[in-house]
Amino acid sequence: MERGRRWMYAAACMVVAIVQSGCTQNTINYNDLKKEIASRQEELSCAYRNPKCDKDSVVLCAQQFLFTTMTAKVFPCWYGTKWDYNGTTEEPRKGKIACGYFVTTTMRDLGFNIPRVRWAQLPSETMIKEMTDGKEIKRYRFASIGHIESQIKEWGNGIYVVGMDNHTGFIVNHDGRCSFVHSYYFNLSRGVTSERLDTNNPLRSSKYRVIGKILTDEMVRKWLSKERFP
Repeated sequence: MERGRRWMYAAACMVVAIVQSGCTQNTINYNDLKKEIASRQEELSCAYRNPKCDKDSVVLCAQQFLFTTMTAKVFPCWYGTKWDYNGTTEEPRKGKIACGYFVTTTMRDLGFNIPRVRWAQLPSETMIKEMTDGKEIKRYRFASIGHIESQIKEWGNGIYVVGMDNHTGFIVNHDGRCSFVHSYYFNLSRGVTSERLDTNNPLRSSKYRVIGKILTDEMVRKWLSKERFP
């Protein structure tokens, strides 16, 4: 199937599978959202195992589903959850969440079979290496935040996990609009938040950043097969 038709197929999957209104604390229960994700994962996994199905098309459909669900539903459910260095809550807006646990908990709840606790306690660069098998990683020392943002835009649409001097979180690039999603500790009243890359935040102030792109073809195939990450 040619690339354009595959993207059309993926877009059609999204129209059927995802309600277009985003997740807010008043419109969706987080446990229901996790069940919705698991149900869709099972549907796509069955399609992927079907020998008559075009596997590349299923991967594209899954990538679209994962990107939209993470950015429009999972992340918003967590906004406002308070940060704490020892925070390990698994439920949004109840308890507190450390930056590493925010990354691993949302990834697990998106359906990835990952070691949530072990990864959350790793140095962020090690976590990113294990998440991406060492691929799709870039490192920057003493780079301006403007340079980082331009590099992300060149890299393309998607979700990236970023490790910093003493922090970790996500960068989302959606059609050239970049945002930093993380459990915020500069201002404890904010908690989990989404903000521009160039605001007063750890991403801007960090001297070292390591960035890994997630939801790659290889990573999504593991999601479809429910394969355990190391």
